[in-house]
Amino acid sequence: MNDTISLLMNHRSIRKYSNQPVSEEQLRAVVAAGQMASTSSNVQAYSIIAVTSQEKKQRLAELAGNQAYIVECPVFLVWCADLFRLKKSTDALSADQETYEDSTENFIVATVDAALAAQNAAIAAESLGLGIVYIGGVRNAIAEFSEVLELPELVYPVFGMCLGYPDQKPGLRPRLPMEAVLHRDRYEREAVEEVKNYDRISSEYLSKRTQGKNNTPWSELMAKRLAEPVRLHMKDFLEGKGFMRR
Repeated sequence: MNDTISLLMNHRSIRKYSNQPVSEEQLRAVVAAGQMASTSSNVQAYSIIAVTSQEKKQRLAELAGNQAYIVECPVFLVWCADLFRLKKSTDALSADQETYEDSTENFIVATVDAALAAQNAAIAAESLGLGIVYIGGVRNAIAEFSEVLELPELVYPVFGMCLGYPDQKPGLRPRLPMEAVLHRDRYEREAVEEVKNYDRISSEYLSKRTQGKNNTPWSELMAKRLAEPVRLHMKDFLEGKGFMRR
């Protein structure tokens, strides 16, 4: 165990922030750390929108499911997969040939690039004493969300990230046992049995977190999630933005 691993092992999602501002120097350091993440073929197919306007944060919070911490955090970062910059930067050089910015592979590249950069940034933020929480709710009303941020074609918001000084100390959420996740030389289908132990651990954690009001095991929560038709508008939206057309 070293300082870096210790930091990683103590990650918590922060949903309550103090009034202490995030400095421009801190913001730039966090983004710079994000930029040093691995990127496929150096395409760097992502952009970050830092939202600090209270009015705009309020509107984005409404669109993301009325999540109050979007308004309360000093800086709300929206991580976008961005193939617009790539296409516009190369248009003049590709005028006489077909290009494939609308391929499913390039969609995956841009989405993964954004996620890798964001996680680098999250760890950098925590090393500075800041806290973060990812916001998948930006995809709830993704068309309206994109309009507020004036996102062009070939750009979509993958997720948001609240950034600020923590005003809470939540407990560590237990993860699946490593035996369920780490496979050796092949996919070990029998490893799924490890979920039974995790159900017990996750049930105990949830009961403690909710003062006994909820102790639903992880597998039951996931079964409910799979049965919900969540954000089925995404495919049409992404194709309309120029993604995944082939």
